[in-house]
Amino acid sequence: MKDKASETKRCSTCGRSVESEKIWVEFPCPSCGKVNIIRCEKCKRLENPYTCSKCGFKGP
Repeated sequence: MKDKASETKRCSTCGRSVESEKIWVEFPCPSCGKVNIIRCEKCKRLENPYTCSKCGFKGP
């Protein structure tokens, strides 16, 4: 069983930890809403693609 408090928030695209970053976003998947997508400032700015791990939705 995973402990939610010990999980590190990571960018859904590059996998980098965002918790120490000043700028990052977290939002529910635009398609299914069941998974939170996390985007670091760099991936968001460069419009690097992400994929929802639940439904496979791909977004910029």
